[in-house]
Amino acid sequence: MIDWDDVRYFLAVARGGSVRAAAACLAVNHATVLRRIAQLEARLGVQVFEKLPSGYRMTEAGEEVLEFAGQMEASSHLLETRIFGRDQSANGLMRVTLPPFLATHLLMPDLADFARLHPGIEMEVLSTGEVANLTNRDADVAIRVVVDRKTLPLNLHGLKGPKFSGGIYMSRDQLQAWRAGVRDPLRWIVINNQGFPDWALESEIHTTEVPFRTPDAEVQIAAARQGIGMTRLPCFVGDADPLLMRVPGTDLHKHGTLWLLTQGETRKMKRVRLFTEFISHRLAAYAPLLSGLSISRD
Repeated sequence: MIDWDDVRYFLAVARGGSVRAAAACLAVNHATVLRRIAQLEARLGVQVFEKLPSGYRMTEAGEEVLEFAGQMEASSHLLETRIFGRDQSANGLMRVTLPPFLATHLLMPDLADFARLHPGIEMEVLSTGEVANLTNRDADVAIRVVVDRKTLPLNLHGLKGPKFSGGIYMSRDQLQAWRAGVRDPLRWIVINNQGFPDWALESEIHTTEVPFRTPDAEVQIAAARQGIGMTRLPCFVGDADPLLMRVPGTDLHKHGTLWLLTQGETRKMKRVRLFTEFISHRLAAYAPLLSGLSISRD
């Protein structure tokens, strides 16, 4: 089966006359265009372009492909126009996936505000750290922490949000007791199978070599509140918790940048556009909290 995306790249080269022009038109790099053309040629079993010093010239087979590619493009535009026009109401199902901490400790009031503003939008919130397949419509919008923008798939459309940082936290009461000379053993509270850093054994306030493990983020927070030990948390969680404090002498850890991700024609649906615009503004307001620079905790 011919991949329509490969055909789009073929049309861009045919119309632009060069790989460079096609790459600029499609907002991708040179190598991506070459790879897509090679995939199309492999699928068809023919060479569609001949490379010349002056650019790319279509072969005889390429001329035939061009005729059918134009028909495919016209059909695609017709389908897109009809479906897009049908789906411009602020009603219907919209699936949003985001990490559990963001859902429960930061954005739930905003999700509630959005639901009140748009009662016709049926929202399904998938609170998970797993990567949803937006192409298969496992979700319509994904809010994710991205370390390197280059790792984002080319078929995803992204709205860049604030920087995201984490810190090391412990119980406020436990820290006060430690400063008063009560030096009960502290454990490193581990989420899933994460290890603990060397400084957790060597710093002024250190942990034992026996960790406390849990796969549940809420248990992790509860364990820290109860004085079991220290743990790494997003700053918007730890700084906002009156029972927790940052461990003195520890640094912030930059985890990446928050992105709102959508795919293809999905991003043009009215309910998706309304949501991404709404949440991007809320995230921007949370930038100091997300970066860990909003307050100073002694």
